[in-house]
Amino acid sequence: MAADRDLCAGLEPGLRFAMLATPSGGYLDLDWAGVRAWRPADGFLWIHLERDDPVAQDWVREQAGLDPLVALALLADESRPRVEDVDDALLVVLRGVNKARPGEPEPGALDSELVPIHIWMEATRCISLRDKAHSLTALRDLRLSMLNGKGPRGAGALMARIAEKVTDHVGDLVDDLEETISQLEDQLSEGGPHRLRGAIADCRRGVVQVRRYLAPQRDALYRLRADDASWLTKRAKTHLREVNDRLSRHLEDLDEIRARASILQEELAAVVAEQTNRNLYILSVVTVITLPMTFVTGFFGMNTGGLPFGPDHPQGTLLAAGAILATAGLTALVLRFGLSRAGGVSATGDPAPPSPDSVSPCSEPSQKDSPR
Repeated sequence: MAADRDLCAGLEPGLRFAMLATPSGGYLDLDWAGVRAWRPADGFLWIHLERDDPVAQDWVREQAGLDPLVALALLADESRPRVEDVDDALLVVLRGVNKARPGEPEPGALDSELVPIHIWMEATRCISLRDKAHSLTALRDLRLSMLNGKGPRGAGALMARIAEKVTDHVGDLVDDLEETISQLEDQLSEGGPHRLRGAIADCRRGVVQVRRYLAPQRDALYRLRADDASWLTKRAKTHLREVNDRLSRHLEDLDEIRARASILQEELAAVVAEQTNRNLYILSVVTVITLPMTFVTGFFGMNTGGLPFGPDHPQGTLLAAGAILATAGLTALVLRFGLSRAGGVSATGDPAPPSPDSVSPCSEPSQKDSPR
């Protein structure tokens, strides 16, 4: 992955960036040497690593000063959102939106757009990791604001801002899904059923994939805001509560989109069934009309003696053709008028409305039961 020169990220193996919030109020970019030389007295340190890079893995296991179980959890492939407390620190796994930088190909599927971010948060240090092939725009935006002097300066504030940025970008993904289902609703009467069926299925699949991670992420944020870590200030917990509420609204929007997709699919099935019934009706009418004609042609095609209009008759072919056409016309007239008047089916295939003469006399009050 190309290095982001504007933000000076990814210039060293395994290290996306390292930012130090100094006691004087500024921010400094550190390299691997600066990370290894850092001490808690220097200020709050945020280290963002590439989880699948050997250099970053070696630093997490050997040089970060972490418990081996914590290091194993940070480097694990398991990515379900969760929160685990270890003494006064927290191990947090969230899912963020993977958006390509300019010039890079976009992710091919929704499941590749929601990528894991592993976070180890202490009072004086934050270690975050993501895969080398992914790009978390939420963290890039947060780091850009820190370079402009508007970022968090402590563990609680940084944790709340990371959760907020991740949730905001997930909201953009939910908005895209909602716009897609709205376009499909508008195209129901315009596009072909087969094309719409695939688009609706893709939309429903996308909702399921997004909701698969957002539901446990909501629970993780709820668990995070209720934790009693010393560095989680009251203001940070209030911020996390607002983020959790926002994420809950996104989940409600996903449920609404899923319900709209189900209704749209039912409407599409009704349209397809109506078209099928119409085609079957036309085929039935054609079959009924041609059946007597087939009988006439079969009758005159028998190789037996005594048939009318035989080979010796000069007008035999014309008379037989006339009999066939007359039979077809008579059948069409019976279908058009005879069945509908008999209380059967109208010419359009719909049940014929009852005529006044077809009303049962039992529905009228009899003279015996009428009041005298």
